[in-house]
Amino acid sequence: MTYNDLRHFADSWGLVFMGLTFLGLIGWTFLPGARDRHKSAATMIFDEAGDSHTTGEFHKERDDVRE
Repeated sequence: MTYNDLRHFADSWGLVFMGLTFLGLIGWTFLPGARDRHKSAATMIFDEAGDSHTTGEFHKERDDVRE
């Protein structure tokens, strides 16, 4: 396999792979149920007592698992 063959492969399939990865990561942020986690992450710096780990539905489920 020559350099030109590798370059052609990277130009075609590499671009497809990077495009699908990008779309997958963007789509992942809009999954149902992610709203609580994103809201918790966005507002955790405003928690006064440092109780950011107990806000949001995601964290309530984690606390139930620990017990």
